Amino acid sequence: MSNAESGYSRRQLVKYAGVGATIVAAAPLIGGTAAQAASKESGSSTARAWRAGDHHIHSEYSGEFDTSTNPPTFHKGADAVYPIVTNAIMAKNFGLTWAMCTDHGGPTHSKVNLEQAYPDLLRSRKLVPEVLQFWGMEFDTPQMDHHTLMIPRHDDEAKLLFELESRFNKFDAFPTDPSRDTEAKFVEFLKSAASHRQKPIVIAHHAARSASGLGVYGQDTPREFRAGNNAAPDVYIGFEGAPGHQAGPLNGGARGGYGSHPTYGGFDQMTARVGGLWDSLLGEGRKWWITATSDSHVHWTRGGSDFWPGEYSKTYVYARQDYADIMDALRNGRIWVVTGDLISALDVTARSGGKSANVGEEITVSRKNRNDVEIEIRFRELQGVNGNGDRPAVRRVDLIVGRITGLAADVNSDTNKTTKVVARFGRSDWHRDGKDFVVKHTIKNVEGDLYARVRGTSTDELEPAADGLESPWDDLWFYSNPVFVSVR
Repeated sequence: MSNAESGYSRRQLVKYAGVGATIVAAAPLIGGTAAQAASKESGSSTARAWRAGDHHIHSEYSGEFDTSTNPPTFHKGADAVYPIVTNAIMAKNFGLTWAMCTDHGGPTHSKVNLEQAYPDLLRSRKLVPEVLQFWGMEFDTPQMDHHTLMIPRHDDEAKLLFELESRFNKFDAFPTDPSRDTEAKFVEFLKSAASHRQKPIVIAHHAARSASGLGVYGQDTPREFRAGNNAAPDVYIGFEGAPGHQAGPLNGGARGGYGSHPTYGGFDQMTARVGGLWDSLLGEGRKWWITATSDSHVHWTRGGSDFWPGEYSKTYVYARQDYADIMDALRNGRIWVVTGDLISALDVTARSGGKSANVGEEITVSRKNRNDVEIEIRFRELQGVNGNGDRPAVRRVDLIVGRITGLAADVNSDTNKTTKVVARFGRSDWHRDGKDFVVKHTIKNVEGDLYARVRGTSTDELEPAADGLESPWDDLWFYSNPVFVSVR
């Protein structure tokens, strides 16, 4: 769509996006190869395909409030600096087809979102129609750290966010209301969100950023994840496996902003540790998913700790280029994640007795026949270069399997001792099928419920090492969400 077709002139584009973003929109110069490859592979908008996106991006509406006035006075650009449309333009440039600005709140921020930010989102949708742009925010969650609050695309999306933010965001009240900052209020918020016909999605951000050690959690705890998922399992669906702020080491900081206890290969300890918290939740049979985001505030070349949306981290969903189907994919775990464009496609399929299931799905086998289940891993390396100008290569792929044994007796449990890396595959182990690489593994005589998930890396680390100041471009990983096997 041209500027004329969208109803906006070049002068208006400069006004809304800024000169630098306008130049990029007119002539994409950064990360073009990866973006073009992603665009070509996504195919028709009417058919399901793997489509890359980012649900955690900040704009200038992550600002500050002067509380010396009543009501408080909002000032844009204090914490994050880019207009909404700039983020959309850069998301498009780096191969994303869907994105979401998630600004955190403050006293009376619900009104700022409704009256100022939402009109800018509507303009951005017209200016950059190639990127589906969701409405929502980084929710200041009662009792916990930040979360994505993602609103379904519909005519009353602005009203729905206003209702939820004004009623439940722990910092929206002025003066501050301590009664909002409780676990009971968090559960009430989730139940309210689930009561709407157009159900939002809630995903925990940087879940272990406040942890002081391995398994020594801070603001977010295993018990709280379980309580929230119990209250609204089709709303509270997961956490960031790979948090944003991955460019921190390029300016001397920690990846993810994890200053007390590090990430591992760029991934949160809750995800990276085999048999850890994520596996504990999956071992209960929970449909609990991981994503990867930029958490973009200020680009690292301007002194920040961030990459542009899609420049380094991508969340791929199997969906049509359609708002509702992208949310359906997120809600149902048709997701895999990658850093540094290590791969551009991934399929994990479980097959048995003529039946099959893919990521986020379940296959049922007969207890009587003690079936074998074949797991096929099919992936595609990037055709071209990534955002750093590199041609990354996969050095190893791991198949991880865990048993599903029912709800844990201890709501603080963060381990699943049945979860193991059952097979490791190097480049000599997979074969080429067209543009894809394929490897297969058979799980023999399946007797009980289980799940299988996959990860891969550009490194030679058997397990992701604790991160230091290494370049994030030298430490790339991808993770699938699980495929489930049910024995009946």
